[in-house]
Amino acid sequence: MKRWVWAAVCVVLGLGMLVCGLLVPMHLRAVDASVLERAGRSTPGLVERGLALAGEKNVGAARILLQAATAQGAVGREKLAEAVQALAAGSPGEVLGSEEPLLQRLFTGTAAKGPEPITELVIRQENRARVIEFLQASKWPGVRELVRCRTVTNTVFFPPSTSTSGQAFDAALSVCGLLMQEGKLASGFSNVLWTAATQATGLSHPLATANPSAAQSPTRPLEEMLVDVMSLGQRFNWGQMEIFMGQIPDAETLRLLAALTRRADRQLPVLFSAVAVSGRPAEVAAYLAEFGQTGLTDLDAALRAGAGGLKEILARNQRWYQSPLRQRVAGHAPLDTFAWIAAEYSWLTPGLALAFKWTLYFGCGFLLALGGHLSLPEVSGLERPLQVRGFHIARESLLGLGFLVVVVLFSEPFLDQVGQKVEFPFRLHLPIVIGGAAPAALANVKSSIMNFSLLTLLLFFVIQALIYTACLLKLAEIRRQKVLARMKLKLLDNEDHLFDAGLYVGFAGTIISLILISQGVIKQPSLMAAYSSTSFGIIFVVIFKIFNLRPLRRRYLLESEPSSSVPAMSPRDPATATSS
Repeated sequence: MKRWVWAAVCVVLGLGMLVCGLLVPMHLRAVDASVLERAGRSTPGLVERGLALAGEKNVGAARILLQAATAQGAVGREKLAEAVQALAAGSPGEVLGSEEPLLQRLFTGTAAKGPEPITELVIRQENRARVIEFLQASKWPGVRELVRCRTVTNTVFFPPSTSTSGQAFDAALSVCGLLMQEGKLASGFSNVLWTAATQATGLSHPLATANPSAAQSPTRPLEEMLVDVMSLGQRFNWGQMEIFMGQIPDAETLRLLAALTRRADRQLPVLFSAVAVSGRPAEVAAYLAEFGQTGLTDLDAALRAGAGGLKEILARNQRWYQSPLRQRVAGHAPLDTFAWIAAEYSWLTPGLALAFKWTLYFGCGFLLALGGHLSLPEVSGLERPLQVRGFHIARESLLGLGFLVVVVLFSEPFLDQVGQKVEFPFRLHLPIVIGGAAPAALANVKSSIMNFSLLTLLLFFVIQALIYTACLLKLAEIRRQKVLARMKLKLLDNEDHLFDAGLYVGFAGTIISLILISQGVIKQPSLMAAYSSTSFGIIFVVIFKIFNLRPLRRRYLLESEPSSSVPAMSPRDPATATSS
């Protein structure tokens, strides 16, 4: 009865460690929602950022954040809606999305009744003429250099400004010039734009560096940026444009964000909000390029946690994940306290939290195996010479390690996810017509299907390695048993099925994989991964039997024979030595 009591205690403790491990919100390839909530606590969210923009009289940016907050059902969105409505009612900056006096003077007399994209405003002849005249008189050298680009005739993407279709080039230069004139561009990007303008006009800029593409087409770097700005200007009014462009650090980030904006469609408010709330456009662009299919959805979920949660998911560059099982379990006391502490440490020390989680999984497997050992009846007196102290601890540790591997492989989210990386390697070389800009990039989505195969290979390899280790433990146990060599030979023969377990498991893994592939359960079939189970089984069994089992059998065969039956070898008799 005492052994049964201890076995029950081990099982209960093991299951408790399993539950605690599942409550630790730390993952290899995902950020848990509870961690983002902890990181975003007491940080401003969509509503707070929108109210701040409304306080700055930027009705355009506040309105698009209101759209994102409404789609989320964010708390306090009614207050933001009232602020936007009060700001927009009768406002002279409704069309521009901003109440800057300078812009209102440049775009007076517009017939639009509501918000209008900045590209559509600038492309009109009367507006464009006023803007160009204003920029020509600018005191900023970079702005004047942009306007001088109107004299360039060897353009690549745009028709020259002097041609009959040059309105688009003028409009693009006007939008960039206004952003630079009003100080709405980051200093780094402003210098990049200025450098590209000097290269286009054939001048040298003190900050310019060697540009291989400029040697073939001096205007290409500038035109690529202009196309991206025009693409953004087709979707944003001035108020939105100045917030979105204000923190872009370089041309590559602009290119990625412009391409992502074209692909966003109905999720455009989420993309804009991620840039506006985080203040990290480069990280947003890199995240969405890495997770092209689910990136916007994950950022939308992170926005619910506030600016801190959004910055946390961008810093970790992992997908958002929420476990319904963890939510249900963590809602009950006293597990809710443990779950809160686990989320705190998963945010502050993610490496330590992951190690603690895996230790709990290992401890669970160890205790369950120990409980199974204690539940067995005591050995008889006949088998006591076969007992070797400490080996059952080694076996239970091995089972704990195997349990850890299995739980990690089946509980960790997105381990077998397909790659979502998005690349934008091509640009359209099409003339831009009056009234809009042609798309500047084509999205080429590359998906990797190797993750599933590699995960399956890893699973089969680990299983065979664990079986191989178990066989080595059995050999070590037999080697230390206090019986004669002849008996040890019989004990080795008795373990033949264990020593061949790698083959059996390998065949079973291949058959199960082929069945799942034929039934369509596995959506990414891989015959290589299926047959690897048998291959690993053959390799490990061959290595074990040749290099581990065979030498031990030979030793016991020699020890089991009487010394008198082994013929003595005479060094003077070569024939005897050779025959021996």
